[in-house]
Amino acid sequence: MNPKITEWKDKRVWLLGASSGIGAALGQLLLAHGARVALSARNSDRLKVVAGGAPGSLLLPCDVADESSLHAAWHELLAEWGGVDVAIYLAGDYLPMRAWELDMEKARHMIAVNMTGAVCFTACVVPQLLKQNAGQIAFVASVAGYRGLPRSLIYGPTKAALINFAEALYLDLEPKGIGVRVINPGFVATPLTAQNDFSMPALITPEAAAQATLDGFAGSSFEIDFPKRFTRVMKLLAHLPYRLYFPLVRRLTGA
Repeated sequence: MNPKITEWKDKRVWLLGASSGIGAALGQLLLAHGARVALSARNSDRLKVVAGGAPGSLLLPCDVADESSLHAAWHELLAEWGGVDVAIYLAGDYLPMRAWELDMEKARHMIAVNMTGAVCFTACVVPQLLKQNAGQIAFVASVAGYRGLPRSLIYGPTKAALINFAEALYLDLEPKGIGVRVINPGFVATPLTAQNDFSMPALITPEAAAQATLDGFAGSSFEIDFPKRFTRVMKLLAHLPYRLYFPLVRRLTGA
């Protein structure tokens, strides 16, 4: 099981994807708890707003779709801190897409941000965690990765791949004392979900999602999922046979 974290003061935390949404809210919450927080995203102006000049904040702008940019941010973090206690990959791209709307350029970008960037992030962080013999790495995936869903032609599969990737990492790293977690939110009010033209059940704020994430780190579970009133339903659907799942999802979503 994962080591529990109930005290964040002076913890060195790297958040990749911290300019808006859950990442921004989590960065501000961690700074309020006294953590040292490295904030990364493409938009350096937004990172300054998130940090608000707080002591312990470190701004490391980078583009997760550019491997050299991500590596440069990581090396700057190491030069400043010498290591990291918790690294969380929050970067994500989402475009609603149906089969008749498949666009390869947009698909490649979602794959690059949602999955390939996470692998590069891992390649940076894990060797340092093993060297330290301590630390945790986490990935924000989605309940959309549990099963195929309408309008989620590329987004869902990238999140399913990220969940599978985190599971494999856990099997390798947990025996070595390194924590691995996957964070599966339901609907969170962010600029990405604002694109949806359908009702989003159990929609929560980024601040509520950030608090739920810290609550999850206070436990030892591999998966942190929220809000429970929605994720429990998605978990149940994921276990249905296809002959029941497909017609039920069509009826529930109107697809």
